[in-house]
Amino acid sequence: MASALLVLLVAAVAALGRGVQAQCPTAAELRPDNGTQLCALLYADNSPYYEQCCAGDALEVLPGSDMPYMPRGWSGRASSLVVGTGCELTVWSRRAKGGNSQHFGAGAVPRLQEVRRGLFGDWNNAIRALYCTCK
Repeated sequence: MASALLVLLVAAVAALGRGVQAQCPTAAELRPDNGTQLCALLYADNSPYYEQCCAGDALEVLPGSDMPYMPRGWSGRASSLVVGTGCELTVWSRRAKGGNSQHFGAGAVPRLQEVRRGLFGDWNNAIRALYCTCK
């Protein structure tokens, strides 16, 4: 009886884990149509529902990108992001790489509002500069 309950619990946790990033691509999937690797993808929209995150407009970030100033329309707009395999994304809360900084390794962050920035803030709509590298 206890082992059956344990198996059911493990299956439920596995199902929830798969659903957490259903909409976001995996780190290995970050390749545009021409086949070159992307360092990261930043998305404009998120949602209270994880399966609806990583939506809306997307900003493709190539390996070696250094953006002390975000492209037009992207300053303070990113709500979700995915970092490619073997890549690291560093972001800042102020333009010209000022303010708080945060490092993201390979993988998806469906809701940047869940990543703390300082004592009271979060990273939702807070990225104003970035640097992305891949090995």
